[in-house]
Amino acid sequence: MRLQWQDLPNATREAVEARTGPVYAAETASRGLNSEIAATLDTRAGRVFVKGMSTDHPRAWTQTREATITPYVAPLAPRLLWRINDGTWDLLGFEHLDGRPADYRPHSDDLPLVAEAIITLSGVRAPVGLELKHIEQRLADYIDDPHDAELLRGKTLLHTDWHPDNVLIADNAARVVDWAWPTRGAAWIDAACWVVWLTSAGHTPAAAEQWAAKTPAWSTAPRRALDAFATAQERLWAGIAADAPDIAWIHDLAAAAGQWAAYRRS
Repeated sequence: MRLQWQDLPNATREAVEARTGPVYAAETASRGLNSEIAATLDTRAGRVFVKGMSTDHPRAWTQTREATITPYVAPLAPRLLWRINDGTWDLLGFEHLDGRPADYRPHSDDLPLVAEAIITLSGVRAPVGLELKHIEQRLADYIDDPHDAELLRGKTLLHTDWHPDNVLIADNAARVVDWAWPTRGAAWIDAACWVVWLTSAGHTPAAAEQWAAKTPAWSTAPRRALDAFATAQERLWAGIAADAPDIAWIHDLAAAAGQWAAYRRS
């Protein structure tokens, strides 16, 4: 359950106000699942978006990962303004984006903006020395042939979670948020992840691939690699859907991944 700003300890809120000045209002975010607290604060220093977890949370380490990766993905991602860890809570303060989730439906004006963001990101190399998961490791359980898994290997910094809530349209550009799970892999993989979301939004798999093909990195993907990746996505989302029987959007995404995999097999 997501906490409200007032649920934080007084000492933690005072530490934030030491950075921002008085907080006049706080609006809890209704979207996103990864943070215990996520809220927009109206402060004397302006609006700021705060997300965080208690320091004993099992995924508290993702705070450090996101804080570390954010400078490498600017200006696609909002700027990290500050971080506060008082031993009880770990909070990240980001510049506030006055945006809305991207619309992936056919004929949406947002699609070229998202494609441009993926193009930009495909040119970002994963920082040397930063411990990141490799995409072939993340998907190893869903790929039968280890040689196919190796086709996913690369040095590009990947986001991999193209949920529309993670892609905000602001000032006629797509900005990519929620960098808790950055991954290292081939440059075409974010475009391939987008194919599943586009199919779920009403595109045919062929039309979704046409949008992915607008990113130059797509042309570097071997056919066998795309086939293996589509099958891995089908298996991944089928497993997620089995564990979430009451979440409609997950089942829609699992169906879309199945459609894409069937299209690739045909």
